[in-house]
Amino acid sequence: MNRPSIFITTAIDYTNAPPHLGHAYEKILADCYARHYRQRGKAVFFLTGVDQHGQKVQQAASRAGIPPASYASQITELFRQLWQKLDISYDGWAETTHPTHKKVVQNILSQLLNQNDLYKAEHSGFYSVRQEQFLTDKERNEKGEFGPEWGEVIELVEENWYFRLSNYRQWLASFLDNHPDCVFPPFRSVELRNAINKTSGDLCISRPKSRLSWGIEFPFDNSFVTYVWFDALINYISFAGFRSDDPSEVSSFWSRWPALHIIGKDILVPAHGIYWLTMLKAIGFSDDQMPSFLVHGYINIAGEKMSKTLGNVVDPFRLSENYGAGALRYYLMAECICGQDMDFSTERLTLRYNSELANGLGNLLNRTANMVRRYRNGTLIRPPSPTPQANSLISQAIQTWQSVAASMDAFKPQEAIASIFSLVDSANKFAEAESPWKLAKDPTQSHRLDSALWAMALTSLHAASLLSPFLPNETQKIAAQLQSPLLTYSNHSSSQQDCFQFAEPQPVFPRIETNTTS
Repeated sequence: MNRPSIFITTAIDYTNAPPHLGHAYEKILADCYARHYRQRGKAVFFLTGVDQHGQKVQQAASRAGIPPASYASQITELFRQLWQKLDISYDGWAETTHPTHKKVVQNILSQLLNQNDLYKAEHSGFYSVRQEQFLTDKERNEKGEFGPEWGEVIELVEENWYFRLSNYRQWLASFLDNHPDCVFPPFRSVELRNAINKTSGDLCISRPKSRLSWGIEFPFDNSFVTYVWFDALINYISFAGFRSDDPSEVSSFWSRWPALHIIGKDILVPAHGIYWLTMLKAIGFSDDQMPSFLVHGYINIAGEKMSKTLGNVVDPFRLSENYGAGALRYYLMAECICGQDMDFSTERLTLRYNSELANGLGNLLNRTANMVRRYRNGTLIRPPSPTPQANSLISQAIQTWQSVAASMDAFKPQEAIASIFSLVDSANKFAEAESPWKLAKDPTQSHRLDSALWAMALTSLHAASLLSPFLPNETQKIAAQLQSPLLTYSNHSSSQQDCFQFAEPQPVFPRIETNTTS
C-alpha cells in the first residue's frame, strides 16, 4: 500500500434481511484500514453501501406486503444506523437503485452488446432461488443432489441474455498465475484458481420481467432486468466516478483506482473472482488496473456459522448497546486472524476488554494522570534529558509505529494490536519499576520523577494514537484527558511535544461486568 491514494470498498450488503454480525465485522475491518491509511497521510476513499435489487428482495417485500423499493429502503436505514453506531467512517455510499448507478450499468450493457460480448439464448436447467443462479451437475453433491446451501431448486426453461465469460476464461487464469497477490490470504487465491479450471460456459446476466420485475432494465430489451450480481458488482466503479458526465469525477476515479475489495469468503467464487474480473477486462480495464481482494472468514458460534435456522444469530445492535461500539470493534479486530473464521464469544470479548483496555491502557492513563495532578499540579513539562530508562520506553513507543504499519500492510491487524499492547505492557512494567509514588517522597529524585511521568504520559499518547483507527471515540477521550492531539505518522517521532496539561481523570474504559448479556 505505497500508493498516495487508497480506494477501499466492502461488499455492498444485500437488503433482503437486516444486518448481522458478519456485516459488522467486514465494515469495522474496512474502517480500521481506512482510518489507519488516513493516519499515514494517504488520500483514502472508503466506499460501502447496499445492494437493493434481486429476487430475494422482491420475495421478502412480498412477504411483508409492501413494494420492493419500500422494503429495501427500510433495510437500508438499518444498515445506516448500525454503521453510525459503530463509527464507520465511509466516504462514499452506494445504493443500487440510484440513477447514477443505473446509468452506468446500462452503459456497460450497451458497450458489451456493441462489442459482441452479449447474446440471447434459451436455456433449460435447474435454478437456485436462494443464490439466484442456474446450477450445473458440478454443483451436485456426492449423492447427486443439490445440497441445502442452494435452498429451493426449481427447473426452468427460459430465454435470457448471456455474457461471453468463456472468452475471458483463459485470460483470467493467466492473470491470476501472474498476480498471485491479487487475493489475500494466498490459499484463497489457490481456491479461485482451482474454481476457474472447473468453470465452463457463459454467464446469464438477465432475468425475464415475467419472473422478476425488481431490477435495472436492459437498455436495448425492456423485457429483461439485470441479474443482481452483474448489477451489484458495478457499484465499485459507478459510485466512484467511472463514466461520470463530470470530467473531474472521472479523473478522481482513475487517481483512486484500483481498489482493495474487502469481501467475505462466500462471494469470492464465482462472483468477485470470476464474474467481476472478467467483466472489468471486457469493458477495458488492463491487468494493472485490476482490483485486489482481502477475503475474510465467517463469524461462527461454537464452530457453527450463524443462521436463523440454528437460532444462533448475534444481533450487532444489541451487542453495541450492551458492551459499547468500542468494545465490539476492539474484540473483533484483536481476536480475528484476517482471512480465517473466528468463534464469537461474549466471554472472550469481556476478558479482552477488561484485561487489555481497562486494566492495561486504562490503568496506565489513570495512574499517570492522577500522579501528574498530585505531584505536578496537572502540568508536566518535558525534562531536558530523560533518564536512560525513560528514553528506552520512549524509543519503544516510536518504533511501535513501524511495527503497526508493517502488520497492517501484511493484513494482520491482530498483530498490530498486539504490538500496541506490548508497548502498554512495557509502560505499566516501567511504572512499577520506577515507582513514581516513591520518587515523589525524595526531593533529590525530582528529575527521575519527571522523567518517569513524562515517559508514561508520552507512551499513553503514542498508544492511544496507534489505537485510534480501531477505537476512534475512546482514543479521542484519551487525547482530551492529555489535552494533546493524537499523533500521526508524520509527527510521531518529532520532539514538538513540550508539555502535558492533564484534565480531571475520567475512566475511558470502565470495566464490563460479567453479568452483561448479548
